[in-house]
Amino acid sequence: MNEPILDPNYDPRSDGAMRSSGAKLVRPRDAATLIIVRRDAAKPRLLMGRRHGGHDFMPDKWVFPGGRIDRSDFRAPYASDLRPEVLARLEKTAPQSRCRALALTAVRETFEEAGLLLARAAAPRPGAGPWREFLAQGAEADLSALDFIARAITPPYRPKRFDARFFMAPAEALLSLERLPDCGELDEIAWVDLDEAQGLDLPNITRFVIQELALRLHDPDRPAPFMRFLRGARQLAYL
Repeated sequence: MNEPILDPNYDPRSDGAMRSSGAKLVRPRDAATLIIVRRDAAKPRLLMGRRHGGHDFMPDKWVFPGGRIDRSDFRAPYASDLRPEVLARLEKTAPQSRCRALALTAVRETFEEAGLLLARAAAPRPGAGPWREFLAQGAEADLSALDFIARAITPPYRPKRFDARFFMAPAEALLSLERLPDCGELDEIAWVDLDEAQGLDLPNITRFVIQELALRLHDPDRPAPFMRFLRGARQLAYL
């Protein structure tokens, strides 16, 4: 099986600040990321955004929309569920209820960071917390559009750590390609083709996932890579 390639001198410490000496290990927090793929041009294009330079975590890096799980993600309504084969693979990483919440996290964060709704049209309804504005738009999350393509846990020496699940969805599943006004926490947002994406200033794990996505576009049934660090060494398994 083909694998994404990492430079033999890969140094994950270049992705952000290190934990100060003597500090306690930080437990990784569940998080989710969504890669939206647009295939209406000669080459597939990916939705990416640049983080603000003032962030203490990966400043100025180009990333996909994503963030940590919120309690409201366990209760948010959805128009369609994860496909059985996607849920089965995701359940290798978490209980079913948390799997669904992670998928909803990816959808919510894409709305908050990029102003795009991966959803089906619905009657506007009241909501609480981070989902209030999403539901007010007359939208309910379309989880059936999601594929689970990778998992990665931030190295243990980092001051901020995440156990991130990476999802992919086609741009056709968006309610609109037009971003909603007054949305978007990322400094700059663009549709970037696969070749251009590799030339951006990327976190190492983002570069790895882009390579995985390129392979998956040709082989949709390939297993999902799981990257983590044990005893100071990177380990790669497949789910």
